[in-house]
Amino acid sequence: MQQSTTKMNEALDIKVTKAQESRLTGTDFSQLPFGKVFSDHMFIAEYDNEKWGNLQVLPFGPIPMSPAISALHYGQAIFEGMKAYRQENGKIGVFRGNKNHERFNRSAARMSMPSISSDIFMQGIAALIEIDEKWVPSQDGYSLYIRPVMFATDPYLGVRPSDKYTFALLTTPTGPYYSKALKVKIETEFTRADEGGVGFAKTAGNYARSLYPFAEAQKEGYDQLIWTDAVSHEYIEEAGTANLIFVIEGKLITPSVRSTVLDGVTRDTIITLAKKAGIEVEERRVSVKEILDGIESGSVTDAFAAGTAATVTPIGEIGYNGKIFTLPDPSTRTISSGIAKTLNDIRYGLIPDEFGWNWIL
Repeated sequence: MQQSTTKMNEALDIKVTKAQESRLTGTDFSQLPFGKVFSDHMFIAEYDNEKWGNLQVLPFGPIPMSPAISALHYGQAIFEGMKAYRQENGKIGVFRGNKNHERFNRSAARMSMPSISSDIFMQGIAALIEIDEKWVPSQDGYSLYIRPVMFATDPYLGVRPSDKYTFALLTTPTGPYYSKALKVKIETEFTRADEGGVGFAKTAGNYARSLYPFAEAQKEGYDQLIWTDAVSHEYIEEAGTANLIFVIEGKLITPSVRSTVLDGVTRDTIITLAKKAGIEVEERRVSVKEILDGIESGSVTDAFAAGTAATVTPIGEIGYNGKIFTLPDPSTRTISSGIAKTLNDIRYGLIPDEFGWNWIL
């Protein structure tokens, strides 16, 4: 195993039980709806008596559990999203896994859940991908999405942190998340997060509360929402399930990370690449008025969603109080397209990885 920025201690004792039959031959890799096609195996670890144990790779499938587990009743559940890419030379690289591990533990701390060591997190990923290596797509723009998840498993109906947890790793081959520029609506009634809450954590409840307003926006013909602050709805925070980035008069502008804004790994990567390219970057509060006035005046030349699933997805239209604001054609946007190309070239091993972001398995 070749390593870059990821360092581990001694190899862990991980039990491996292989699936009797692979589903690879029955999988159409030209048709991969996001999150619906799972690889043959999963990784599981269990927390009890204040320590992690029972590490194993086993066939993907249902996990027996009590209907009284804490996660179902009190919402102690967190997750991450990351990807592995088939490199140009055929090897597999996990992109910035150490950043996802750090954020996973920040989410765990906020939800009063135990942290998980880098060794279990990363060696679990390595063991899982090693056995399911053929599930990593080789097509341009495709990848293996990795979903780490932890949930409380105490069968106890009482409002307190659980004593037992399950950590799991699932993988699913996937193609591009969006196939076109997005039409998004600025949300002015519902909120995704509030100050002092859990908006910065990847906890299940954040996404559950977004489902109803998103469904309502879809009825109006929108692809996604732009979330605004919970107090005044004057400031932009995120784009659906991704961070939001603008280009204003040649500068890369993005809402600053706060308790209501997720510290996105793709966001951080884009900021780093922009600065490397000599593009000025501002991380600050961004008002709805500034963006809409800027679109009308021509100073806002680009807007895009940035996330593990979305990668870099252009926004074509923004709706606000019944009015549509149209951005320039994505084909004319040189800054975001240039950054997206550099990002993909690094992830697929087409250019040198000077930042040490790829963990090569």
